[in-house]
Amino acid sequence: MIGPNGSGKSTLLKIIAGIVDPDNGSLVSRKQLRVAYVPQEETFEAADTVEKIVRTSAEQAEFQPHERDASIDSTLNAFKFPDRSALAGSLSGGWRKRLALACGLVQQPELLMLDEPTNHLDLEGILWLEDLLRNARYSLVLVTHDRAFLEAVTNRTVELNPTYPQGFISVKGNYSDFLQAREEQLSQQMNLQQSLASKVRREIAWLQRGARARQTKSRGRIQEAGKLMDELAELKQRNAVSSATAEIGFDASGRRAKELLSLKGVHKSFGDRKLISDLSFILTPGAKLGLVGRNGSGKTTLLKMVVDQIQPDRGTIKRASDLKIVWFDQSRAQLDTSKTLRDSLSPTGDAVTYRGRQLHVVTWAKKFLFRQDQLNLPISYLSGGEQARILIANLMLQPADILILDEPTNDLDIPSLEALEESLEDFPGAVILVTHDRMMMDTVSNVILGLDGYGGNDFYADYEQCERALQRFAAPQQDKKLKVPDKKVGREKSRAEMSTAEKRELATMPEKIEQAEAKLAQLHKETEKPNVASNYAKLQDLASQQDAAQKQLEELFTRWQELEAKSTETKDSQH
Repeated sequence: MIGPNGSGKSTLLKIIAGIVDPDNGSLVSRKQLRVAYVPQEETFEAADTVEKIVRTSAEQAEFQPHERDASIDSTLNAFKFPDRSALAGSLSGGWRKRLALACGLVQQPELLMLDEPTNHLDLEGILWLEDLLRNARYSLVLVTHDRAFLEAVTNRTVELNPTYPQGFISVKGNYSDFLQAREEQLSQQMNLQQSLASKVRREIAWLQRGARARQTKSRGRIQEAGKLMDELAELKQRNAVSSATAEIGFDASGRRAKELLSLKGVHKSFGDRKLISDLSFILTPGAKLGLVGRNGSGKTTLLKMVVDQIQPDRGTIKRASDLKIVWFDQSRAQLDTSKTLRDSLSPTGDAVTYRGRQLHVVTWAKKFLFRQDQLNLPISYLSGGEQARILIANLMLQPADILILDEPTNDLDIPSLEALEESLEDFPGAVILVTHDRMMMDTVSNVILGLDGYGGNDFYADYEQCERALQRFAAPQQDKKLKVPDKKVGREKSRAEMSTAEKRELATMPEKIEQAEAKLAQLHKETEKPNVASNYAKLQDLASQQDAAQKQLEELFTRWQELEAKSTETKDSQH
């Protein structure tokens, strides 16, 4: 279920869930239908544990005691919570979202409703959720603006939008099928508008003839002409809604320096945890750098080093003189929710200066689809998407050499996402983009930097290539031992020449590791299937198999490391 911000998607979910009553009409469901609803924003008591929160949710469903305990245990295992006794207040945004999803699935629903389930999840978490929902046997109603997620999970798309005669359009198929059907619908509406306009012009010409001519005409035709005019006016208004998008365009400083930012041999650790190791790159005007990595892999740390909030342990970061960096912060800390929309958009008066021109706040607000009657509302009354548009509007007033956008897509509707993509592509300065929206990542970025969370990093041509490379780091229990070993490691441990058998063994190691990784990934998928997640005995058996597969994989990497080191030593001794 998609649609512009404020079109009623969340309200409709709440009506189906029985939380909100409709003004009229009826909601009919099968008797004893088990429905679970996961809202966009979760509200947990900070002092409650993960297990207590999931157990409380399970008690809402009609289970036998033994069924309830089995469902709780299997759900916590399926969601891979590292510590069931962890307090909700200590969880990151991604783990809080997983906890909210667990509260829905522990009820073993026949109908599951999810409102923006990908918010706060990293790319790894989104891929995991995709697999979970694709294999689900329950029905699903999903509200999301993540287009790649829609493409992967859904088989029907409904858009709520006043541009359609009935207020919505329903299309069977995935998101690609919907886009094609939507384009055909809007094209038909524009053709109808042109046809009606021609008819109305003819009727107006008839009405403007002399009084004698009008007296000889049918009164019914006069009434019909009035209906045509009303119909045309309504159609024009609906078609105008379909083309209304936020006018996003970031202001560049005009700097022509060849290099804006240069990182050379940068290292950063926190305690024993190495996040970034030997990272080097240069940002030039026009560079669009996508930043990918699981939660906790060091993305925010890198951004803070770029803006000089924290220092690297080693290495150098050089910035062009008087470098202007503008940062979209996913926490939205820049927003004061007690202020009105007017004060948030134009804090210094009734006008803003944008690209050297003064614009009245009403004109400025309209660029971001705000109505004049909203200007005196506190922004706490506005939707998440509307608040995101305020932040974007404020950033557009700041000339920038480098734009940093940290999860800018949360809560934005699809037309706003597309407008944001176009503005970033056209921005002449440099862009660093962190987003879980894979479609935006591929559309905007011309290079992607992947962080594995253990100090490793590399550059990739697109997201798909990056995703494949980072797959071995997807399982939470994997550690830095699973990295492709540095050839310098272990050099002092082996001085002997490689035997012929060892050379053959080394040649077969990549294939063996690939097979072991595939086996482990398959076991992970098995545990996420709903019929397995509710079968405690089966889950325990798979957990044992996972442990064995994990141990085998670690042994293969250790052996590969030894053979690589020995091979390198042999080559060095020959030279």
